[in-house]
Amino acid sequence: MLDIKFVRENPELVKENIRKKFQNAKLPLVDEAIALDAERRQAIADGEALKAERNKLSKANAPLFGQLKKCTDEAKKAELQAQIDANNAAVKASAERMAQMEAKKENAEAALNKIMLVIPQIIDPAVPIGKDDSCNVEVERFGEPKVPDFEIPYHTDIMERFDGIDMDAAGRVSGSGFYYLLGDIARMHEAVLAYGRDFMINKGFTYCIPPFMIHGNVVEGVMSQTDMDGMMYKIEGEDLYLIGTSEHSMIGRYIGQILPESALPQTLTSYSPCFRKEKGAHGIEERGIYRIHQFEKQEMIVVCKAEDSKDWYERLWRYSVELFRSLDIPVRQLECCSGDLADLKCRSCDIEAWSPRQQKYFEVCSCSNLGDAQARRLKIRYKDENGKMQLCHTLNNTCVAPPRMLIALLENNLQADGSVLIPKALQPYMGGTEILRPKH
Repeated sequence: MLDIKFVRENPELVKENIRKKFQNAKLPLVDEAIALDAERRQAIADGEALKAERNKLSKANAPLFGQLKKCTDEAKKAELQAQIDANNAAVKASAERMAQMEAKKENAEAALNKIMLVIPQIIDPAVPIGKDDSCNVEVERFGEPKVPDFEIPYHTDIMERFDGIDMDAAGRVSGSGFYYLLGDIARMHEAVLAYGRDFMINKGFTYCIPPFMIHGNVVEGVMSQTDMDGMMYKIEGEDLYLIGTSEHSMIGRYIGQILPESALPQTLTSYSPCFRKEKGAHGIEERGIYRIHQFEKQEMIVVCKAEDSKDWYERLWRYSVELFRSLDIPVRQLECCSGDLADLKCRSCDIEAWSPRQQKYFEVCSCSNLGDAQARRLKIRYKDENGKMQLCHTLNNTCVAPPRMLIALLENNLQADGSVLIPKALQPYMGGTEILRPKH
């Protein structure tokens, strides 16, 4: 969410940013926002002028009352009373006009806020310009992708050899997009989460388990309306939504807060289940547990000063690379183009893991710098060394999301005999197990 003052002073820059995001239908919103802002400011100015006039008239009546009390001349008393009545009528009229100006201001503010919520954040100069994810740019590869000389089954087929998944039962109980994990596969799922947790704690992050439901005003503060409609499950009859990622409640933790400058940056790693509608999800590679309605995830969250956010962005995505490489999984960094960038984001990149079965990379982490967009919506601020109020910057990145991490682990460590090697870093979380052998 942009500052209306910035929009007012830089309308062409804001419009050019909209064009770079290929959202030309939003171009008229800039002029509408500026017009509403002018209307709002004029209503405020008119209201202040009316208030001053009302106060002046009210003060003028005080000496008239004193004169009236002492006056013995009936004609003069009538004249004073008429003047007092006229002032009172003017005060009443001013009050009515003030109420009208207040209503006008509130209506303009509501309309303006609605528009400001959909005007996209200014993108970072480093963001490549492109219409959709086909224009995302590979930046760097880490690790050598390999294709074994034997066929790799689909990930759910691998899991079924270990009696590790039951999607049929989940379908009967919950519908499509859900699963039961069992035995060694369920243990590997928890091992990955525990490893990701400790990996981030060792980087100096504070471990956190947040609420899994949040109020509507927090949802509006952390994501766009489009994303909200496509992702969030609402609790019927209550102002509560199931989180789609722990970022939502973690950033919401700071709503309305003024943080001490000395407390920044806030670096947190949070665990949560995640619930998503996944509207529009389709495709052969979205079968199984690739794209589902419920999963668990370990997240990275940073709340920092503006001047530090670019540095934290670099650190966060590099943590993902380090984590995946510690598990011997080849990855690459993919810079998201302007058209693939959510409206609240200044910059974003995906970390993609190598799939030997597909012989291509697939997304496992998403790292985002949201600048001051979330902080402005949620009023997350700090006082700088001069005592001036400043907006914080917020960032997030996936640490591990086991459904996709499991796919990457299983495919990259599958052996010709159907067994799966456990990477050395993960073995302590698997009770020292070095290899999983299929049951059939």
